[in-house]
Amino acid sequence: MAVSSGDVVRHRLSRAGDRQLNYALHVMAITQIRHDTPGRVYYQRKRAAGKSHKEALRCVKRRLSDVVYRTLLRDALGAGPEGHPGATPARPAQPRRPALRTSHFPDPSRLSLRPRGSSRC
Repeated sequence: MAVSSGDVVRHRLSRAGDRQLNYALHVMAITQIRHDTPGRVYYQRKRAAGKSHKEALRCVKRRLSDVVYRTLLRDALGAGPEGHPGATPARPAQPRRPALRTSHFPDPSRLSLRPRGSSRC
């Protein structure tokens, strides 16, 4: 989606998606900026390049999301037939069920094909 204000043209991503993950990335980015970290140096470099606070923060969040994604991939690729890398044959990894639903769509097993208000024959 393109958003324009005067001479500035911005392209925004959809706000739809995992809001919980976005909030976690936001907290991570703010923490990086407040403390003396490589993230703060990156943020200051973006600000010096002429980006606004929000634009520079978005850049930090994008960089953090790349790190999180690479970590998830590395962990998934490192998992063998026994599960996660720390699992032993005597104590195999148990599959974990997520505590929260990760999808905004209803659970298909709970869907009814009958229209609402109709009685069962």
